[in-house]
Amino acid sequence: MRVGEIVNEKHPSIYEDELATKARAIIRDFSLRILPVTNRERKLLGIISRGAVMTISSSVSPIKVKGIMASPKHTATNEDDAFQTVKIMIRLDEWCLPVVNSLTEKILKGVLGLENFIGTIIKISPEKLAKPVSEIMSTNVLACSPEDEIDNVWRLMQNKSLGGLPVVVKGKLVGIITQKDLIESGALLPTFESHKGRHRSSTKISAIMKTNVVAVQPFIKAIRVAKIMVSKNIGRVPVVDEDGKLIGIVDREDIARLIVK
Repeated sequence: MRVGEIVNEKHPSIYEDELATKARAIIRDFSLRILPVTNRERKLLGIISRGAVMTISSSVSPIKVKGIMASPKHTATNEDDAFQTVKIMIRLDEWCLPVVNSLTEKILKGVLGLENFIGTIIKISPEKLAKPVSEIMSTNVLACSPEDEIDNVWRLMQNKSLGGLPVVVKGKLVGIITQKDLIESGALLPTFESHKGRHRSSTKISAIMKTNVVAVQPFIKAIRVAKIMVSKNIGRVPVVDEDGKLIGIVDREDIARLIVK
């Protein structure tokens, strides 16, 4: 299977000379993890991550896209082997990669997300996902409290390269908070821009966390979790015991790792 067979060719992109606030709006409105940056000829110049746009606090910020874009850790081509590319993504801890026509021309063709790969495997090789989640989940789970301030949780996500955190009270799962939630909330976050004009105090996680959390028990098969991730466009599913106590978490990387073993 080649990358070109499963790449998302409709993934949005942005020009380097456009405003960073536009990039933030696109990432928010389309629930993107990365936004490729190109020139007018569609040549890939870099990418913008959720973390990068979370540093833009003002709705009238003059910062341009090129001021916050970064080089991708890896760039795939349509002809690359999909399984080998996903192995690279897992090694680099990247859930999305830009895809180009060739590494010399670098004309953007789309974005490969782990969800594209997982969705295809569900259809053609479901037997690869027959194990229970107890065998692939992470048990050393970082979590936060509803009373934690957004600024502190955002810093934790940045420092640990986390896209989301379960929210617990006395060990029991009560919600989940993701970078997507933070962007959509419009909360003021630590930023490299001026703090002038920032009068609101930091919001607590309880104000923006999702409480209707999709969670599973450890005996559930990985394919069921994979289908939930793809159909609901979520990146991680908490694992709880029969009393609702958080005992683990499964993310897209765990599912992809099981497939390419």
